[in-house]
Amino acid sequence: MKRALVAMSGGVDSSVAAALMVESGYEVEGVTLRLWGGDSDSGCCSVSDVDDARRVAQQLGIVHHVFNYADSFDEVVVTPYVEAHGAGLTPNPCIECNRHIKFHRLVERSDLLGFDVLVTGHHVRKVDVAGRPRLARSVDDTKDQSYVLHMIDEEVLARCEFPLGDMTKADVRDRAAKLGLRTAHKPESQDVCFITSTEGRSRFLGERMVLHAGELVDIDGTVVGSTEAIELITIGQRRGLDLGGSTERRYALDVDLPSRRVVVGPAEQLETNAVRLADHRWVAEAVIGPVLAQVSAHGESHSATLDGSGQLFWDVPRRRVAPGQSVVFYRDEVVLGGAVAALGSCSVSEST
Repeated sequence: MKRALVAMSGGVDSSVAAALMVESGYEVEGVTLRLWGGDSDSGCCSVSDVDDARRVAQQLGIVHHVFNYADSFDEVVVTPYVEAHGAGLTPNPCIECNRHIKFHRLVERSDLLGFDVLVTGHHVRKVDVAGRPRLARSVDDTKDQSYVLHMIDEEVLARCEFPLGDMTKADVRDRAAKLGLRTAHKPESQDVCFITSTEGRSRFLGERMVLHAGELVDIDGTVVGSTEAIELITIGQRRGLDLGGSTERRYALDVDLPSRRVVVGPAEQLETNAVRLADHRWVAEAVIGPVLAQVSAHGESHSATLDGSGQLFWDVPRRRVAPGQSVVFYRDEVVLGGAVAALGSCSVSEST
């Protein structure tokens, strides 16, 4: 009998994933990761989530483990998150958690323990392309999570299963309710598990780094406002900009940390033809030519072209991508890989 290790977060998706693997005839064991030792109200790192996962495992009659990766999580997710803000980047900690913890440390651990597959409750599909495993979008476009899993290469992908890829979220909740799982109606978790809704990003970062005040200037350098923490400003941001009472809609066009200045302007000045990229990660071979590119977890993908150096050129000008954010490449529904928007990729001089 094949053995499956199911990553159980304490939510409905991973609960149903575990149930489906049991129904498929696998010898199933569940594991919940302790990642964040601080305050959490996001629904993915709290003590109650570990308890929910344990109780679902009991309902399913499977063994449940808890692996403590808190030190690794702090090293490869939390610390880089803080450092990125200090460097003028807008990081995506969920992608780094998936990259370093769930699909590196946990895959290695599952191999050492003799499991045949690692299973998660992500809404993605594993498909066969010319005899090789590939990651593809979920059938539920509203819940698709391929963007945050784009870094999984084919070697790791071959050892993973995603049983929810052909189900909608409604299907998942319905299956959980029919099985009587305690997580059937549990709310979904938020994106960043280590930042509470009550204290927010500014409080979290302010306790771990020095935040600097800065000026907001228009395109010709005229000061039009101020910010108490320039490290918290993201390219494309509109809300939270103190423009001295002005009702004109202006967005952050560029963030210059050394000069403590944020250039602001109208939305049309955010548009650019290209994105300068770094840190490319491919599922298999590097890709040149036409792709579909997506710049946020729940955004739409748009036609673009990758050149020989891996830089991206939009078919139609698009809004700038904040440095530090991931750009993920697709061919139809299949993930090809991704990269990170580099510093300098959002300068005002590149606008169209």
